[in-house]
Amino acid sequence: MTPSKDDQGILHTINGLVDEEHALRERSTGNQGLGDEERARLRAVEVELDQCWDLLRQRRAKSEFGEDPAEARVRPAGEVEGYRG
Repeated sequence: MTPSKDDQGILHTINGLVDEEHALRERSTGNQGLGDEERARLRAVEVELDQCWDLLRQRRAKSEFGEDPAEARVRPAGEVEGYRG
């Protein structure tokens, strides 16, 4: 299945967030660690990544079952973060 243009946009966002997360994590292991603002940003990036992956999974599931992937919506952080695997 070829990802739709919207899926490509979501993947582009995910890639940017992953790069930012890696940079923050790399700095966190350095001598200085992360300041409060950077720790808060890292947590926000983690949540946003979870939301993006969730949205992408929703879109793909809707497409697979003949529904309109455009109907998928970003779920609230509390809902996405509350998943239990």
